[in-house]
Amino acid sequence: MVTLYHHPFCPHSRFVRLILGEMGIEPRLIEERPWERRREFLMMAAEGATPVLVEDHPPVLPGAEVIAEYLDETRGLGLGDRRLVPDDPAGRAEARRLTIWFNVKFFNESSQWLVREKITKRFMSPDQGGGAPDMQAVRAARSNLRYHLRYIGHLIAGRNWLAGDRLTYADLAAAAHLSCIDYLGDVEWQENETARIWYARVKSRPSFRPLLVERLPGTAPSATYANLDF
Repeated sequence: MVTLYHHPFCPHSRFVRLILGEMGIEPRLIEERPWERRREFLMMAAEGATPVLVEDHPPVLPGAEVIAEYLDETRGLGLGDRRLVPDDPAGRAEARRLTIWFNVKFFNESSQWLVREKITKRFMSPDQGGGAPDMQAVRAARSNLRYHLRYIGHLIAGRNWLAGDRLTYADLAAAAHLSCIDYLGDVEWQENETARIWYARVKSRPSFRPLLVERLPGTAPSATYANLDF
């Protein structure tokens, strides 16, 4: 049994959930609110961040990159041509580069701020940093998002998927971050038609279905969030 400690609108948690879905693994999901600093959770993951994956045997695996690498090493070869990491060294390097691009650069410049300001802070106490959204941070994150959409469009203009000929971790990472922002209605899809078509392809995969039915209490999703033909 695979157990995943996650938050429904944590982009890194969504990345791991998409990987598990593509591998045909249905995890036991435990929702974690990292800002609450729950002692039992901190005993598993000292950094106090989601996601954390636990199997029936050690080790406990904290962090999206660690989990992704572990899942590929333990299950990747069994997937054959559906493996989410390319077979050749250059392809693997490109997939890793782009996965880091979205999980680190995109997160630091856009998705982290939109999720924190518009979702997470609603559930945090003032002592935890909660309160009204910082609209200056929101505007900056939206501006940065347009740049990342253009980059996705640039990549897809010359490739079938972000890192090459087949779906990889790079596509799942980018789509995971975009899905959180799309729920909030902050993705201006008209900015780049190529990026929109790519995202529609990823969003139409069966692994995405569990994400599209999730709802944030008190906030309805955007009109495009669960629409496969947006």
